[in-house]
Amino acid sequence: MHTQPISELPVALLVGGPLATMDRRPLRPYDPLVLSFLGQLSQHVLASPVAREHPDIAAFAYWCRPANLRRLASQFDREKTRLGRGVAFHIAPANVPVNFAFSLAFGMLAGNANVVRLPDTGHPQGRLLCDALNLCLGDPAHARIAAMTRVIAYERSDDITRVLSAQCQVRVLWGGDQTILHLRQLPIPPRGVEIAFADRYSMCVLGAKALVDADAQTLDRLAVDFYNDAYQMDQNACSSPHLVLWQGGSDDIAVAKQRFWPALSRVVAQRHALSAHAAIDKYSQVCSVAMALPQATSVIRHDNQVYRIQLSELPANIDEHRCRHGVFSEYGAIDLSCLRNVVDERYQTVTCFGVDRHSIVAAVADAGLLGIDRIVPVGRALDIGVIWDGYDLIGTMSRVISDS
Repeated sequence: MHTQPISELPVALLVGGPLATMDRRPLRPYDPLVLSFLGQLSQHVLASPVAREHPDIAAFAYWCRPANLRRLASQFDREKTRLGRGVAFHIAPANVPVNFAFSLAFGMLAGNANVVRLPDTGHPQGRLLCDALNLCLGDPAHARIAAMTRVIAYERSDDITRVLSAQCQVRVLWGGDQTILHLRQLPIPPRGVEIAFADRYSMCVLGAKALVDADAQTLDRLAVDFYNDAYQMDQNACSSPHLVLWQGGSDDIAVAKQRFWPALSRVVAQRHALSAHAAIDKYSQVCSVAMALPQATSVIRHDNQVYRIQLSELPANIDEHRCRHGVFSEYGAIDLSCLRNVVDERYQTVTCFGVDRHSIVAAVADAGLLGIDRIVPVGRALDIGVIWDGYDLIGTMSRVISDS
């Protein structure tokens, strides 16, 4: 059995003990020890003031609740004997503060020991979640999971990353395209498995007729759900929409726009504080996109809450022109055939309202599109799951022990 310890390195230990004392023995996916630990972590966080102060931490804790984990476990293929691959080394992104915790949870559920590099971003969520992890891992009932878990921090260092990469069986990379390309130059073992989550682009498809017919309550709910998808992470999440594609006839689209955008603007005004710096950045981004895209015919403002870039055609490179702080490109079409000319592997999530999600799934498959991995209702863009970016995370991070 391979028992060589992980090398000690000049890193800050945020969760767990020294790297050299880490227990590298894998467990089965959805092992009861893991489910018990994550369940206790969920209960602890949801009962603390942290959950009320940070909705993203509350969302992570809610995802880890025992009922959801039991549901995921029940859906997993139990016909084959599986085991975690060993040590999973995660490099978390800087733009989504709680992402590292989800990545860690996926590695745990797959049965792996885990080393997670937490970027130094200044976000309080990382420190708060590390405190909660340490508290729950201190329970003697979770001694095995504690021995398998490390969260570390270090300044960007290829030397440290190279050592950890060479000693893992799974490497999970989150970041921009250039970051991923750079990290992939640092080798992992020949049998190592790598999952890379690079830059992705997402959109929202709204059925114009359904929005025209929607009552006031449905309209308000849709505006709140869209706000959560886009503004909760300030459009930084790879699944947050940047393009709004209206499906329907021109008359219905015109009426639907007149209903939807003011409703969204009211929600943003109530819930979103735009700093002076962000306001300037927002205006600058709109100007840059408008100048770069010949198809951009005009920009419509709703106070400073929402900026809408009107498109006469859907540019093939629209995914290269994304903004933050509530800026959306907007295009109307009778059907979704226009996507065939623009969708590539960079496209991730389609949120939708008033259209048949299953028909979109079928259209993606029938057209053989390289991108679009998720089609979910508006309001669920940020609902991360064990199927993400087209990967079956638990299946990929574990291995099958065959007896046939």
